[in-house]
Amino acid sequence: MTREEMNRIKEERGYSFKQLSEYSGVPVVTLQKIFSGATAAPRKATMAAIEKVLCSEEHIYRGKAYQYYQEATGDPGQLGESAAPWLQKQQGEFTLEDYYAIPDERRVELIDGVIYDMSSPRTVHQDIASIIHMELYSYIKEKKKPCKVFEAPVDVQLCCDNRTMVQPDVLLVCDRDKIRGFGIYGAPDFVLEILSKSTRKKDMTVKLGKYQEAGVREYWIIDPYKQVLIVYNLEEEDYIPMVYPLQGKAPLLISGGELEIDLEQIAESIRELGSLE
Repeated sequence: MTREEMNRIKEERGYSFKQLSEYSGVPVVTLQKIFSGATAAPRKATMAAIEKVLCSEEHIYRGKAYQYYQEATGDPGQLGESAAPWLQKQQGEFTLEDYYAIPDERRVELIDGVIYDMSSPRTVHQDIASIIHMELYSYIKEKKKPCKVFEAPVDVQLCCDNRTMVQPDVLLVCDRDKIRGFGIYGAPDFVLEILSKSTRKKDMTVKLGKYQEAGVREYWIIDPYKQVLIVYNLEEEDYIPMVYPLQGKAPLLISGGELEIDLEQIAESIRELGSLE
């Protein structure tokens, strides 16, 4: 992997050198020298530890990365009995206790015991979320609906268990009993996710299945790259996605078609602010 490729992936995922150091076990100073080009010929084992993380999906490897680095270099590093418990677990073993132990500056989601890294959203991502949020809010206010609309980051304990906590980009909750001090306890009625390169697979497969399983009624996915809206009516047993180009308007199904979202605003946001690159 070239230095340019490593820098590109690091930027796409929003990794700081501190985060990448914790994932790979490679010291921050060493990483800075490698990524800047100051170290022209890094050790093979060091590069292997870095590439193990960057060539993975968006999962946070934590314990696995440390273990890999130790095996590759023979360096025991800092992973000992005093290390944080969540650094010593494998994917699939994490719980809400581990989720809450992760430093606040690191945005992650927990799905079925697997921790997924969430890079910082780009400006176009935030703008699209704000457009949808404002349209939902205006509709709720005008129609005096009991629902509440939220924009990330808001914790959603989707399945009411201790193995899943997600942060949808936009969500609508009409059962006020689900709104708690920490976030949302249970499935929202509506969820919107805006795709990025690092979250595409998770949002279109893993989250789709979890949202349907948990009882989300309607799931929207906006793909800024292909400039389409994908709508899933999860109340149907055999839900088939409806795909809309970002033109005209699209109805919110759970509103009975009363609310139509202006897709032209979203297209304009992408034209003005660019893609998520």
